[in-house]
Amino acid sequence: MKIEKEILIIDDDPKNIFALQAVLKAKKYQCVSALSAKKGFQLLSSNNNIGIVLMDMMMPEMDGYEAIAKMKSDEELKHIPVIAVTAQAMTGDREKCLEAGADGYLSKPVNVDELVQLLNQLIR
Repeated sequence: MKIEKEILIIDDDPKNIFALQAVLKAKKYQCVSALSAKKGFQLLSSNNNIGIVLMDMMMPEMDGYEAIAKMKSDEELKHIPVIAVTAQAMTGDREKCLEAGADGYLSKPVNVDELVQLLNQLIR
């Protein structure tokens, strides 16, 4: 039996986490979540089964840009793909997220088909 990798959702808004988890569970994905980047890093260090991170880019304390940079500079974490999820859908935002080290980009409200397609591409 294949062990499925979990998806870590990092978002400071519980409603966003709830909505993403509901959609992903319906698609048979396993999810864990954190309400801050700091809590996300605690989960990443204690859970070896996380295969991908959905990162909200606009959070207090540590935003997604800082969190992605921190992940990508960490030997243990840099192999884990990160999808930037942001309400900022302005011209240049996608590029800014990808330059920061994100492996994919989704704008809110998240298009489920796009999300699943990205997950299938990126989860190893």
